[in-house]
Order: sequence, then C-alpha cells, then structure tokens
Amino acid sequence: MDRFFADNIDYEKGICSISDEEEVKHISRVLRLTEGEKLEICDGRQREFICKISSISKKEVLLELLEEVNVQREPKLQVTVYQGLPKAQKFELIVQKLTEVGVSRIVPLETARSIVKLDSKSELKKADRWEKIILGAAKQSKRGMLPRLEQPMSLSQAICDTERNDVNIVPYENEQSNPIGKVLRSLVEKPGSIGIFIGPEGGFEEFEIEMLSEKGVIPVTLGKRILRTETAAIVSSAIVLYELSDLGGVV
Repeated sequence: MDRFFADNIDYEKGICSISDEEEVKHISRVLRLTEGEKLEICDGRQREFICKISSISKKEVLLELLEEVNVQREPKLQVTVYQGLPKAQKFELIVQKLTEVGVSRIVPLETARSIVKLDSKSELKKADRWEKIILGAAKQSKRGMLPRLEQPMSLSQAICDTERNDVNIVPYENEQSNPIGKVLRSLVEKPGSIGIFIGPEGGFEEFEIEMLSEKGVIPVTLGKRILRTETAAIVSSAIVLYELSDLGGVV
C-alpha cells in the first residue's frame, strides 16, 4: 500500500487531507488512484493510519481515517550524522540512504577539505532538493517521521551541537586502536542519542580530529579498508543502529 505524509489530520473527526501539489499529482496522475481506494497516511510523529480516499481535486486529496496502525518503525536511538559536504550527487545519495537506515538528523558540515561551499542562494536551492529526496526515501522505507535536515554548520558550530548527544564518534582512517563495534559495545550505559562525524572527500584534517577529540568525540576505525565518504556515512550509521538499536530486527 502506498504511503504518504500528511500534517492536516483531524483525529477527532477522523479525516485528513493532502494538499502538496506534487503529492496530489502523484496520487491522481502517477498512481491513478480514485475515490474509495486506500492509502497509508503518517502524521510525521510516528502515528500512522489506513485511510480511504473520499475525494480528489487538482489541489487536494481528502481522506477518511479507517484505522490506526500500531507499528513502532522508528528506532529509540536518536542518530545525528554530521556529514562533511561532498559533491552534490553524493550528498543526495547520503541523505536518501541515511533516511532509509533510520537516522534522525542530518547536518551538512563545512570542513577544511569540503569541495562544496554553500552560499545562501545555492543553499536554499539544494536544501529543497534534499528535502524532497528525504521525503521520497521516508515514504519508501515506511518511516514514522521525517529526518530533520539542519542548516549547514561549521566544525566549531557542530562541536557545540554535540552537547545534545550522549555519545559522539568520528570514523578516522588513522585511528587503529578503537574499532567502532568495540567502542559501542563498551559503553557503560546505552545512549539515547549519538552523533557521527563523517569527513568529506579527502577526510578530515588532523587538526580537525584534534578539535573533535578535545571535546570528547571518540575517534574510531571502520577497518583496514578506506571507504568513500558516502559509504562511510551509510556504514557507520548502520553499525550504530545495529549495535545500539533495532536495525537487524533487534527489539
């Protein structure tokens, strides 16, 4: 059953609507759904419903809530990925896959070796594109909420942001003694939130790793092979959610 996000839900009356132009076109012209057919609707706050289409117009799809589906799709662990900005297509892949895996927040990170430097105009244009990719990935993977895409941060800003996380790690190619799995399994208390720093193409400069380490961010190794930035982001997030949360079917 096709899935959509809707924020216009009247829980008491048992109705909701979808008014986003592209979503309305997708329902009516791409899927060619008609009155009486059913959809999965999620409110973006982990509540989801089976709904029946009541009417379709050019501007709006009206639906009736038939039943609430009690499925916990979101991990209890809140994962923030601070992603060193790579080339545009790579970042599109990253936000798509991190959404599928179960990441909660994605922070574009401007670092010393970042190829991409965002000004205000390009930032708005790219952010709109990234948000659409996140929405599509969240629908496909049946997320209960949309990951939050933050405004780009400098490394110093991101270091301040780490205070919201219980634990923070940074995969680093020159780290040899701290395998990521061992570090995660050695945590005395299971964290409720974790931050993962991923370098851009070329990785982090040594002084940046020193800055992170001084603020308690733990350097870890992903193994002997050197991974591309997009691969490192996906692999690191998957390992964290496997070791500390529900990826792999662990409840």
